[in-house]
Amino acid sequence: PSPTPPAPTPRPPPGGGGAAAPLRSPRDPAGGAGAPSAGAASRGNARPTVIPALQEWAGGDGAHRLTPESRVVVSAEDAGQLLVLAQQLTRDIADITGLKLAAPRAVRRSRAADGEILLRLDAAARHAKGGDLYAREGYELAVRADAVTITAPAYSGVYYGTRSLLQILLHDEQRSRVPVGTAQDWPNYRLRGFMLDVGRRFFTPGFVRDYLRVMGWFKLNDLQLHLNDNEIKAPGGDWSKAYDAFRLRSDAAEWEGLAAPDGSYSRADWDSFEDTAALHAVQLTPEIDAPAHSRSFVRFRPSLGLDGGNSDHLDLAKPETTAFMKAVFEEFVPWFRSPEVHYGADEYTGPEAQYRAYFNDMAEHLRSLGKHPRAWGSLTEMAGSADGYDRDVTVHSWNNGWYGPQAAKADGYEIVNTNDALLYVVPFADYYHGHGLDGRYLYDSWEPHVFPGSESLDPGDPQLRGAMSAVWNDLVHATYTQQDVHGLIEKTYGTLAQKMWSGGEQSLDYGEFTALLRRGARGPGLSTVTPTLADPDELAFGAAATASSGAHASYMSDGSHVTCWTSATEAGGPWVRVDLGEVRHVGRVRLDWGREHGRSYDVEVSDDGSAWQKVASRRGLERAGWDELEFGGVAARYVRVRGRESGRVRWVLWSVQVFDVPDLARGRKATASSAETASLGAENAVDGDAGTRWASKYTDGEWIAVDLGEERSVRRVLLDWEAAAGRDYDVQVSADGESSGWRTVAERRGREEAGVDVVDLPSVAARFVRMQGVKRQTEYGYSLYRFEVRG
Repeated sequence: PSPTPPAPTPRPPPGGGGAAAPLRSPRDPAGGAGAPSAGAASRGNARPTVIPALQEWAGGDGAHRLTPESRVVVSAEDAGQLLVLAQQLTRDIADITGLKLAAPRAVRRSRAADGEILLRLDAAARHAKGGDLYAREGYELAVRADAVTITAPAYSGVYYGTRSLLQILLHDEQRSRVPVGTAQDWPNYRLRGFMLDVGRRFFTPGFVRDYLRVMGWFKLNDLQLHLNDNEIKAPGGDWSKAYDAFRLRSDAAEWEGLAAPDGSYSRADWDSFEDTAALHAVQLTPEIDAPAHSRSFVRFRPSLGLDGGNSDHLDLAKPETTAFMKAVFEEFVPWFRSPEVHYGADEYTGPEAQYRAYFNDMAEHLRSLGKHPRAWGSLTEMAGSADGYDRDVTVHSWNNGWYGPQAAKADGYEIVNTNDALLYVVPFADYYHGHGLDGRYLYDSWEPHVFPGSESLDPGDPQLRGAMSAVWNDLVHATYTQQDVHGLIEKTYGTLAQKMWSGGEQSLDYGEFTALLRRGARGPGLSTVTPTLADPDELAFGAAATASSGAHASYMSDGSHVTCWTSATEAGGPWVRVDLGEVRHVGRVRLDWGREHGRSYDVEVSDDGSAWQKVASRRGLERAGWDELEFGGVAARYVRVRGRESGRVRWVLWSVQVFDVPDLARGRKATASSAETASLGAENAVDGDAGTRWASKYTDGEWIAVDLGEERSVRRVLLDWEAAAGRDYDVQVSADGESSGWRTVAERRGREEAGVDVVDLPSVAARFVRMQGVKRQTEYGYSLYRFEVRG
């Protein structure tokens, strides 16, 4: 469902061409604020921060503290289903807290003893508000001062309860405390998914397994793998020169040559995906797409293709074509443990009657193989109506023109929101969110019932199963990597999970939410995917790190909050050092100490790694956790933390973060001469989120200004341009922001690239700072991801 790309534009409209209606919670169909936050109403502990947010919380007093004597246990009658999960939880606790707990065991009781984390199933457990959704995936997390119990009707609920417990521990400063109270939690929608196009670009088995873990971490429950596809257009009209791939590799001789030579999955690979998916409560939904997007099948059997095989469409006039596709499914469906299989069925240009016969035959064939069929919605474009089409198919409504949700609802289909204007990413393209989805729009204005234009459904519509974002690798010859794709996805993965699970219940503004997301974006246990999210002021992310002893010094600067460096025992204390790569402005260091923490140490800086200057010190630190040391801004390439202790000590550090001097514009009032749409306002450029942006109207001379609140000493301005960048522009300052008071302090002329422009200034006293456009680079307006002002 990646149609011929629309006319290139640097930025598809974030609302898909229509303003979204005010959001209403599925639990409050009449509108309004929805159910009140239990955390806000409670007189005890506040609701813990978890992504996605807990639906209900009744806070008590005090906290449960994990210790080396803590232990995960399961009820004996549940051991067959839960013991493996208990073992996983024990490993995850070690990754997140550093505590190596004893091996889990089964116990013959339903109440946790002192120091225990008890996992248990109760098939009869129900919740009035959660209803059937609670019965499928809900859970109770009950925390006493002496123990923790997670109870759920089904395995998935117990698993999700363990993810909430781990997130609470990760966000605790000392990684050991869980507030006393009881959470009741369940999803708003049955399907909370993500689709990855591995047909046009191969993703390694390790990446797929990691993404199943990440999905479980955020309580997403459906990974759809798009297993075959090809270039959108044939080079010079010759389809034999087009890239195509089918990613499943059978050992059977009759299928030799079907699998792509540049990467495919064996049965053993697929089994490993299924095992990982089962452990992490994710359904792995395979998609084999035909009769369009089928160049791999035509290459394998040219006689089955339209136009004598010079096509990526199958010739459905030939009975042997449908028979061949049935044989493909018969070969591979035994691999699939999912109760559902997606069979594509989108964007076919052949005769409608032949398409209808194929649509119905394949749906029935999948049911005969024990699978429920899913398909891309195409009926408005293909047929104009659903008359004569099999209705026992789950339809992904991916484009309002091809088959919008209102039409699918009227025709009686179960619907998944996979709308292209809102939820598609085509990595690094100039269409379909090539640099990632619009996180602020999604957080402020979207839930699964929201579609562009007038197509939105009611919240909780019984025919709306849920939603699924999608990555389409249309640019088959581009050189980006799977890690690059992860960088585009990671920015909004938690936001989508939040809106699919509990809607607007997070009770945080977008900036607070993204800061929370950065700390827990990946979860534990990953082997392939590495972090990409960092505070925009954090300078040490990904920097080279060294230490006086111990392995894995790089863990201190890798951006992960579940990896740590451990030193040897050293006299006076160890040291650690990060190389920022070039001289940067440094104003603050943050240390995340493990259980064996430093007590006395200095922070030192250097330009060359030889001559060091002390800028801050700590003496007598008495606890593990976070320690921040601020100092006046200094220029340095190297930052070192050096022990100053008596005796021999050992250090454990989760991270060393080095921060720029503060961005004076962050969160301040910003104004602009214009905005392309209401959701692309000036405030987006100063919100600290590199994924949101201001965009002007399509004229020269547009401007954006920020009020610093009081007169400050300005030394540096950073402009992070989107593709619609300025060619000629001025940086101006003013004491009062009046039109007569602006003074140009820097000029830029003839710029031909987008990206970051750092404007260094002599110290300038100003309250207001402005980018005054003169001429644009493109036919579009001016667009900035970030407008930063440093002192």
